[in-house]
Amino acid sequence: MSAPYFHRPADGWVGDVIPFAHADRAFLFYLHDRRDPARPGTSWNLYTTSDFASYDYEGVSLPHGGLDEQDLNAYTGSIVEDEDGAIHLFYTGQNPDFLTPDGDLPAQVVMHATSTDGMQSWTKHHDETFGAPEGYDAADFRDPFVFRPTAEEPWQMLVATRELSGPDRRRGVIARLVSDDLVTWKPETPFWAPGRYLMHECPEVFELGGHWYLVYSEFSDAFLTRYRISDNPFGPWRVPEHDTIDGRGLYAAKSLELGGRRYFAGWIPTREGESDDGAWQWAGNLAVHEVTQGPDGELGFGMPHALRASFTEQQTLEFTPYLGAWFGSPTSPEVSVPDGYALTLSPPAPESFLLSVDLVIGPETTECGVLLRAEGDEGYLIRLEPRRGRMVFDRWPRRHTGPAQWQISGDVAHQVELERPAHLAPGPHRLSVLVDGTSCIAYLDDKVAMSARIYDRSAGCVGLFVGEGTVAFTAVSVATQS
Repeated sequence: MSAPYFHRPADGWVGDVIPFAHADRAFLFYLHDRRDPARPGTSWNLYTTSDFASYDYEGVSLPHGGLDEQDLNAYTGSIVEDEDGAIHLFYTGQNPDFLTPDGDLPAQVVMHATSTDGMQSWTKHHDETFGAPEGYDAADFRDPFVFRPTAEEPWQMLVATRELSGPDRRRGVIARLVSDDLVTWKPETPFWAPGRYLMHECPEVFELGGHWYLVYSEFSDAFLTRYRISDNPFGPWRVPEHDTIDGRGLYAAKSLELGGRRYFAGWIPTREGESDDGAWQWAGNLAVHEVTQGPDGELGFGMPHALRASFTEQQTLEFTPYLGAWFGSPTSPEVSVPDGYALTLSPPAPESFLLSVDLVIGPETTECGVLLRAEGDEGYLIRLEPRRGRMVFDRWPRRHTGPAQWQISGDVAHQVELERPAHLAPGPHRLSVLVDGTSCIAYLDDKVAMSARIYDRSAGCVGLFVGEGTVAFTAVSVATQS
């Protein structure tokens, strides 16, 4: 069943998203994962939206090929519109029975389809299929992204691939090809070869506010979507202070512009066994962040404005102290615990809601934040740590590794793969947490996003906590959609 905020179809899960804006709507194509052991093929399915608050599910858009066709698996790519209004879809074709020239692994190739009826149907052009040019790994040649810096320049195609020599984890490169007609493609010098990662999946380039951005996802240092900034579309690229879009909880994010705003769409991965301790899996639920831009070009990531506005049923929460000497009012609690810990709890919250917390952090505060689905001092924690400059996701109790009291994964201070760097200077901040079923996203000051899964606890209170510090929670509310 599709969740109201974080969507997925009833018969599958959302993999890599390929966003495209057309006729004032966002077309969110995605790789449809059925998790069928028979592996019958991967199609491009589609969600559409005009505001990222409500969605229409359109089902299969680009069907995958048959067992004897190169595109049994139609993997990630991109979409552009040409001067005549025809829409071109470039995608990765892969079939386990179609091997590379050396016969070791399935080949990955670039394939082409077009539409002249507003993407109601696609015509595949199998005769235009091509694989990796000389010098690149034919088994890793995927995720073609096509763009044109200006109308006077040739079309550019970026492809995630690998060089054939060098340390294995450093061979990732983004290849570049050019075309005047979107049919014939000529290899050029590599677009980006930093000698840094194993692979740069789902590459993308766009311009925003006078800056150019390169976006890619990597899984060798960490499972993250990263970005770089430049003054022109071909680099050189600089690394911003905080170069990630989210943590491990959102992967393969790519963007589009709609209504003068830019949005990133990706997927929140599920966990094996639908358990907090389960391994992360490929594919999950659709999630979208709205972009803000700082004066130096650094990007921030917040909740889509129309989605926030859709939460019209708002309730101010009243809190009852559980630990510590709280003062202020039940709706605006404050506490000062220079060398201790304090917790205050609300009545039970709905299963799905938007939590908004305005707080003022005092100097030299070690930690503060919110407890979700709480029962006493147990639950999921969104913890702000000003001294360490980060927002983290934690839970209590943690995983037990044995019968002894100390066997509680105490050496893992939080879910480190979800950790987000953040500026947490003393003063006012806003924390927004969107909770829905087994998914949640925390947004700090509409600049920092942290996505997570919450399986093992399905209900409970909202808690506010402070550890070694002084914090005033000036306004706390829960809202639902009408």
